[in-house]
Amino acid sequence: MKLFSKNGYKVPSQQEGYHPVQDDNYSINKLLSVAEAKGSYHLQPPSRCPRLPPSIQLRQYQRQAVENWFANQGRGTLKMATGSGKTITALAIATELYQKIRLQVLLVVCPYRHLVTQWARECQNFGLEPILAFENVRTWQNQLSTGLYNIHAGNQPFLCIITTNATLIGEGLQSQLKYFPNKTLIIGDEAHNLGSRRLEESLPRNIGLRLALSATPERYFDEDGTDAIFDYFGSVLQPELTLADAIRQGALVHYLYYPVLVELTEAETGAYAKLTKRIGWALMDEENEKIENNDTLTSLLMQRSRLIGAAANKLKALQQLMVRRLDTSHTLFYCGDGSIEGAVTEESNRQLAAVARLLGTELGYRINTYTAETPLSEREELRRQFETGQLQGLVAIRCLDEGVDIPAVQTAVILASSGNPRQFIQRRGRVLRPHPGKERATLFDMIVLPPDLGRETLEVERNLLKKELRRFLEFADLADNAGEARIKLLQLQKRYGLLDM
Repeated sequence: MKLFSKNGYKVPSQQEGYHPVQDDNYSINKLLSVAEAKGSYHLQPPSRCPRLPPSIQLRQYQRQAVENWFANQGRGTLKMATGSGKTITALAIATELYQKIRLQVLLVVCPYRHLVTQWARECQNFGLEPILAFENVRTWQNQLSTGLYNIHAGNQPFLCIITTNATLIGEGLQSQLKYFPNKTLIIGDEAHNLGSRRLEESLPRNIGLRLALSATPERYFDEDGTDAIFDYFGSVLQPELTLADAIRQGALVHYLYYPVLVELTEAETGAYAKLTKRIGWALMDEENEKIENNDTLTSLLMQRSRLIGAAANKLKALQQLMVRRLDTSHTLFYCGDGSIEGAVTEESNRQLAAVARLLGTELGYRINTYTAETPLSEREELRRQFETGQLQGLVAIRCLDEGVDIPAVQTAVILASSGNPRQFIQRRGRVLRPHPGKERATLFDMIVLPPDLGRETLEVERNLLKKELRRFLEFADLADNAGEARIKLLQLQKRYGLLDM
């Protein structure tokens, strides 16, 4: 095979009959009709081509989602509750595409490295041997260029590539995208991440078959980014599976929900009061009608969120909770970053260290930390130790929020959350995934009680609290102990006159 060098990367020569696709003019109906005319419909796939494993029986809503994606001309977004089987549904679509049109390439784009290895395991269950295209370009570039050449030359029937958002925008992959054939499906996992301008501009327009996966495709405070996702991948497909739907259909387990109300210290109350007054002034500024366009207000909200997230009394509440649960296992401890969509904060790292010290050193609970800095090989070992019970718990910041599949989790303790509702939705889905012997999950949610700051700031607090409280109440209402959870939240509703919620 002849190769030529371009910007230091090797790609197959166009003189070898390997020509780039120029635009995204495609028609799935045309692809289907051509495939049927050639008699390739529903032929038995050879090895290393997608096939549904005998152990997997698609649920009714998954089958409907597959049908609706085809009916929507090979585009669409699956908005399904975390843990309800979006990955399996996506691979079922790829399998049916192979059966119907002889799909040639599957490209999966994930936000994080650990999701690449997780997708690789699922793809292997479907008979695939994917190329893992991330980190050092030299480890996968030649594999990819050789695979694409063999696809075009007819030397191999199928190629699967799993990559990260960071690799997608790099020259190594961008230089190859134009050589992907018409019969390529791109899957955007946790697709809400792909709405940022740089990532959205990097999505290949020459690939016409597109599928987005996310329990929360709408981007927080970013309508333009949300529109960009739906413009590229297609609108939300039915059925749109809610948490209640997923539990009712057995895709997620039932659960118990225990709100743990925490008071601020005197010093924290003073800082909270100052920030709340400044937030009130920012809200009254007639020149800033939209929060997302008010940088000052956003900064103040983030500062207050961090203050709440790192509240000192949460450690006392955790100590009181866990001293009675030292014989338990399979517990996740979430230390929130308090940010909207930013980097992990110093407060988060301090809380992570304090929680690990309390649980491990003081209480003797067998735990380890799981963060973005944890090497991939070590993460896999931690996951194994957690599942077998060798570790009783994992203390995490954010990297367990999206996509990570540890269904053995039986209990979660949420010490802090960001203001983004997506984080809460992702976290509860982590805990509710079914697992052999797991009849029900338990979630402890630490909620800081806003201090009584008087009439001056009451209305500001009420408005800010409404969205948070709505989320707590929704989760309480779906719990098996809904009445008990509701009574606990009643304190919060009474304090701020929100009994009508």
